[in-house]
Amino acid sequence: VQVVESGGGLVQPGGSLRLSCAASGFTLSRNDMGWFRQAPGKQRELVARIPYAGRIYYTDSVKGRFTISRDTAKNTVYLQMNSLKPEDTAVYYCNVLDGLRPRFDWGQGTQVSVSS
Repeated sequence: VQVVESGGGLVQPGGSLRLSCAASGFTLSRNDMGWFRQAPGKQRELVARIPYAGRIYYTDSVKGRFTISRDTAKNTVYLQMNSLKPEDTAVYYCNVLDGLRPRFDWGQGTQVSVSS
């Protein structure tokens, strides 16, 4: 049972990236899923959450710029990130959520760097 993040990279301010979180060993669509990020020297924070049922959540700093979605057939969750800012620079992780708590140990994540 695991999730694997991918899709990060270096992008200029104002650019876009799409992150992917591929799940194996469980059905992603039957669980609440979240994207987190951790910037250097800062605590890991929940960026977006897509529940099994109910309302999608975004932290205030990404509202209107990021979109979380899932593809049931591919058992994958995505994070579309537009209008990226330098302050979005971080390692991004996905995880299953039990309430607001991550279920699994953290994986390697995917690095997102926003710089000119």
